[in-house]
Amino acid sequence: MSSGDEQPPLRMAPREPADALAQRIERENRATVSQREFELEGSLKPYRVGSVPYLNSVPLTRGLEEEVLFAPPSELARLLQKDELDAALVSITEVLFSDRYDVLDGIAVASLGEVKSVFLAHRRPLADVDVIHCDPSSLTSVNLLKVLLAEKGLKPRFETLASHAAARDVDFALLIGNPAIEFLRSSPPHAIWDLGAAWYELTSLPFVYAVWALRRGVENERLKRLLREARDFGMDTLDHIITHRTEFDLDFRKDYLGWHIHFHLGSDERRGIAKFVALLNQHGIAPARPPTFV
Repeated sequence: MSSGDEQPPLRMAPREPADALAQRIERENRATVSQREFELEGSLKPYRVGSVPYLNSVPLTRGLEEEVLFAPPSELARLLQKDELDAALVSITEVLFSDRYDVLDGIAVASLGEVKSVFLAHRRPLADVDVIHCDPSSLTSVNLLKVLLAEKGLKPRFETLASHAAARDVDFALLIGNPAIEFLRSSPPHAIWDLGAAWYELTSLPFVYAVWALRRGVENERLKRLLREARDFGMDTLDHIITHRTEFDLDFRKDYLGWHIHFHLGSDERRGIAKFVALLNQHGIAPARPPTFV
C-alpha cells in the first residue's frame, strides 16, 4: 500500500462535559415527555371519565388532566350511578356495594401502613367515642373506620361534618384527602389515628382506597389501554410530579407520593380487598361482594 493510500488515524470524539451531557439528557427527556403528552391529549373522547381532586390521584391521570372531570368521591359515585360517567377513580366501596362495575386491574390508590391522608382526629380516647363527624366527601373511609372500631367493640354514631374548619371544634372527626393533610399540618389539638396504619396493624395487608370503576355495557378496551398508559406515564415522571406540584411542600410530596401511597393493584392488594369484604359482611356494616377485575 502506498503512502498515499494510508488511512488517517482514528480520532475519538471529544468527551462531552458533564453539565452539557446532563442538559442534553434533560432535553431528550423533555421531548419524550412532550410526545407522550401529545399522544394522550384528546384521546379520551368519547369516554366520560372522572377522578378525585387530591394529590394522591395525580399520577393516575398524567396527560389526561384536561379531559377528566375532577370531583369528590361521593359526587363521582353519584355520577357513575346516573350513567353520566363511563369510568371513575372511585372509593373501593362503590364497587363492593354495587354489581354495576368492573375494576381495572393493576391500578389503585393504596397504602401499606400509614397513609397520612385518611384518619380519625380525636381529642378524647378512642374508647370514649360516641359521635364521629365525617367529611361529607368520604365513602370508603367511613366504612373502613366502622370496621376498625367494630373490631374494638365500638359502634359510635356517625354525623356529617359541617365544614373542614369545624373539625378543630369536635372531639372526633374523620378527614380524608388534601383537607386531611392540611389539618394534620396545622398542629391541631387532636391525636391522630391513621386508618392505613390501623388496617395494617389489624391485617398485615395493604388497604386499597380507590380503583378505576368501569361501567358495564360500555365498550372500553381503548379506555382501559389509555388509563394504563396514563398511569405508566405518571410513574415514569413521578419525580417531575413531585417537583412541580404546588400542594404542600417538596419534602412532604416526596414522602407522601414516594412512600405512603402506592399505585399498583397486585395479589396483596386483592387480598386486602377480600379481607375488607369479609369484615364488612362479618360486622353487618353493609352487604359487600368481591369485585370483578378486568
